Amino acid sequence: MRSRPPAESGTAKPRWFTRGVGAIGAASFFSDAGHEVATSVLPTFLSSTLHTGPGVLGAIEGISDGLIGLSKLAGGPLSNDPARRGKLASGGYLVTALATSAIGLTTAVWQVAGLRALAWMSRGIRSPARDTLLISLVPREAYGRASGVERAGDNAGAIVGPLLAAALVGVVGIRHTILLAFIPGIFAAVAITVAAREARRTVAPVEGRRTLSFNLRELRRAGLARALAPVALFEVGNVATTLLILRATDLLHSGGRSLAAATGVAILLYAAHNGAATLGALAGGHLADRTNPRRVFAIGCVSYVAGYGLFAWGSHAWPVILGAFLLAGAGIGFAETAESTVVALMLPDHLRGNGYGVLGLVQSMGGLGASLIVGLLWAVVSPTLAFGYAAALMVAAVLAAGLIRPRTTSTEREVADQ
Repeated sequence: MRSRPPAESGTAKPRWFTRGVGAIGAASFFSDAGHEVATSVLPTFLSSTLHTGPGVLGAIEGISDGLIGLSKLAGGPLSNDPARRGKLASGGYLVTALATSAIGLTTAVWQVAGLRALAWMSRGIRSPARDTLLISLVPREAYGRASGVERAGDNAGAIVGPLLAAALVGVVGIRHTILLAFIPGIFAAVAITVAAREARRTVAPVEGRRTLSFNLRELRRAGLARALAPVALFEVGNVATTLLILRATDLLHSGGRSLAAATGVAILLYAAHNGAATLGALAGGHLADRTNPRRVFAIGCVSYVAGYGLFAWGSHAWPVILGAFLLAGAGIGFAETAESTVVALMLPDHLRGNGYGVLGLVQSMGGLGASLIVGLLWAVVSPTLAFGYAAALMVAAVLAAGLIRPRTTSTEREVADQ
């Protein structure tokens, strides 16, 4: 299967930033803004309204993070069929929005856990469908930029969501803030539907339905396992942003600054982190198309090494902590864009959904392992050793980046044969 690019005039290159690409970026923005609204107030909701402790929150988040990885793996084969992927993406965004906002109606912890799990499973199922839909809308030479737009939308939503939650809590309260999270979620579902309609107009239909399979043998032959080795190293060092916020809060809670003030400053610095991730994703996408995603991935890892080094140093000066957040934000923007671009370049359309599913599983399980190990080292030894460990893994990922070698020629032949 191959995309039919927009009409060209003379020798002009086909336009890559179409309404569909913009719609997918908007879907990621609105969806992330919506669930970040709910996530921002969830700890307070559980503690003050349902009277539970941090152990319950950790269990809910841990189970949900595990489910999203497994759901991405399952969503890979489903998204390989062009006839399914649009409906799968639209349905996933809609269920995520409704399940997230419904948490505001709960009166028991088990209800929160069930809805959170449903929302995260829907996020996982829809992700490969969204990514394969995106790649089907652009020419090969724009895969990096298109992936950068999607990642930038996601990170920009992570800026708006917490700020919107902070504004809403003071006006409507915690429960209604969570309930209102469905509004940006609905916008996300509408946006992805627009993208799916454009794909139906511009992508040639495929006769019959494709067989559901993980296609692990074909993925291995295509070299995906080798390419994901440095990604796995990166993800095992990719610490949850909540730990970055906690480290910043501890460092800022000094020199007469109250805990509340330190928390407020840390949240603002986290917003700057997401802003850097947005810019990093856009810049990384352009660089991946001009050079190669391996270089973009390595830049992301090096940026993390510097950022984690500052967190390990333990300076109490807010400009230094801001620098650590900006470096980590740029790192995730570059690295995640490179990871998505690698899968798009390495695999033909009939395997691409599987590739995104496996990538999602590696990201989810690696992130879970990173947070557990860093948290344990922090508690048992020191935060300096914990962030030093994470920085060492990023160095290892840089050294292993040479394994990322998209096979452009063979892949193009495979795509042409579909």
